[in-house]
Amino acid sequence: MLEVNNLKTHFKTPDGVVKAVDGVSFSLEPGETLGIVGESGSGKSVTALSIMQLNPKPPVQYPEGEILFEGDDLLKASDRQMQKIRGDDIAMIFQDPMTSLNPVFTVGNQISEAVRIHQNVSRSEARDRAVQALRDVGIPRPEERARDYPHQFSGGMRQRAMIAMGLACNPKVLIADEPTTALDVTIQAQILELMVDLQEKFGTAIVMITHDLGVVAQLADKVMVMYAGRAVEQSTTEQVFYDPLMPYSWSLLRSLPRLDTAGDVRLLPIKGQPPSLIFLPEGCNFSPRCPFVKDECHATDPALEEKKPDHAAACILSVEEIEDRKRKADEELGIEGEMSA
Repeated sequence: MLEVNNLKTHFKTPDGVVKAVDGVSFSLEPGETLGIVGESGSGKSVTALSIMQLNPKPPVQYPEGEILFEGDDLLKASDRQMQKIRGDDIAMIFQDPMTSLNPVFTVGNQISEAVRIHQNVSRSEARDRAVQALRDVGIPRPEERARDYPHQFSGGMRQRAMIAMGLACNPKVLIADEPTTALDVTIQAQILELMVDLQEKFGTAIVMITHDLGVVAQLADKVMVMYAGRAVEQSTTEQVFYDPLMPYSWSLLRSLPRLDTAGDVRLLPIKGQPPSLIFLPEGCNFSPRCPFVKDECHATDPALEEKKPDHAAACILSVEEIEDRKRKADEELGIEGEMSA
C-alpha cells in the first residue's frame, strides 16, 4: 500500500544543507503497523511530513527517492492531487494539537469540514460523524463539546480531538506522530484500542511515531529505528526488542527502567548528544556515543544491511561481536537475559 524508497528530505539553510532524512526506505501493507522510534531530531516527523507533502517549499528539497502510495509517487503529485489524498486516503495525527487546530473555528466544525471535503455527505451527517468521532476518543458530552473552541479544551482533550479528526474518514493509512503524548494511561489505552479496532475493521495501515517503546511493543508489527536522519535498524518488533543488532537500538532499550530487574540495577544512559545534521561526524554517525565503538567505526560509514534473516542493521560489527559485547555489558549491569517486550 505504501512504499518509501531511498527518501532524502533536505533543507537548505544559510548554515548549510540539513539532511533531515537521508536515504530512508520501508514498506507498509494493509492492516500492518510500523513503529518508528528514535531520539528527538532523528528525522521521524520529517519522514511523516514528507509522506503527506507538508514540508514547506522552499526550503525543502527531495534530491532522491520516491514515496509510492498504491503505485503513485507522491513526490510527483500535484497540490490538487495531494489535497484529495490528505485526510481521506492518508491521515495524520499531528504531534502538537495546540498549533494544529485552528483557534477561530469550533472543534466540531474542523472535524466535520474534513468529512465534507472527502466524503459525499450532507452538513448534518458530517456533524453527526464529528460528534461520533469525539465520542469514540472518550470526550464527555461530545454534542456540547463539538461547539467549543480549541482554547476551551485541555491539552489532553485537544490531543483527542486531533485523533478524532484523523480517524473521521476511515483512512487507508494513518500516520500517528506521538498520538498519546499528552494523555493519561487510561485514555492512552482507549486510543490504542480504537486504532486497533479501526485497523481490524477497515484494514488500515498505521505508521506509529513515538518515544514510548511500550506503545511500540504493544501495537507495532515491525520497527524502524532512526538516528541522524537514517534508518539504523529494521525488523519485526520481537527481533528488535529481544535481539537488537545496532548498538543504538540496544542503548535505547538499556536506558529505560525495567520491571524484570532488581531495584538496584542502574540504567545505562546514552552519553552525549545527537549530531548536527549539517556537520555529521566522520564514519558511523553514532560512533562518538557508541558503547561498542572500535577504531574502524570512525572511518567507515556502515550501510543498512541484513545481518540475520529479515533483520537489517547499520553496524560494522559482526553479529558475534555485537552479541558478545551485549552479554558483557548486561553482566556489568546485573541484567540476565534479553529485554521483556
